[in-house]
Amino acid sequence: MGCLLVLTLVATTQNNHPMTANLYPALAQYLNARAAEFDQIPAERRDELSALAAYIKQEQLAGNTPQLTFICTHNSRRSHMAQLWMAAAMVHTGAGAVQTYSGGTEVTAFNLRAVKAMREAGFVITAEAGENNPVYMVSWSDQLAGAACFSKHYGHETNPQQDFAAVMTCSQADEACPIVFGAAARFAIAYEDPKLADNTPEEAERYAERCRQIAREMLFAATAVKK
Repeated sequence: MGCLLVLTLVATTQNNHPMTANLYPALAQYLNARAAEFDQIPAERRDELSALAAYIKQEQLAGNTPQLTFICTHNSRRSHMAQLWMAAAMVHTGAGAVQTYSGGTEVTAFNLRAVKAMREAGFVITAEAGENNPVYMVSWSDQLAGAACFSKHYGHETNPQQDFAAVMTCSQADEACPIVFGAAARFAIAYEDPKLADNTPEEAERYAERCRQIAREMLFAATAVKK
């Protein structure tokens, strides 16, 4: 699946960089809480997140808007979460323009449990169309255009076809895609699949936990871009 994220502000500066925007208060509060948890990020993950941040910064300094495609097997949970949290974190930190996308090696749907976890974190999400693979409209600020999220292959026509960074959010997709055609860079930032807890008493907490972790780490990367 993939969710095309359009990071467009109502107003932009003359150099086409977004002006300051504010997240919804609940989202801002959620991310502020994650900023206090950076010490929970292991050193090896910090290294990969810092490498992603360096790529984003390099593209910005070159006058480009960085394009990031987050990839997992089904593009139903982790890749959506990472795509949306990176967009929100970049706005929250004022780290500059970025375009984020997501996709999978298979097409399924944006999982309802993941949708619920993101809503509870503060994203505004509404289902617009579709039954088996609904299109969800996701927003994080009154001042920004949101994202139309639905499951798609990472090579779908609405995703960038070249000059993007592929961010692999699960080990299965990383192994299944030894080559991501068109990618200018590749980063492995894998997350445990909350699907493992589906239909168990731990389900809600597992999704909330993964949501917190991804938010924390995308915020860490965005903060590094801002420095």
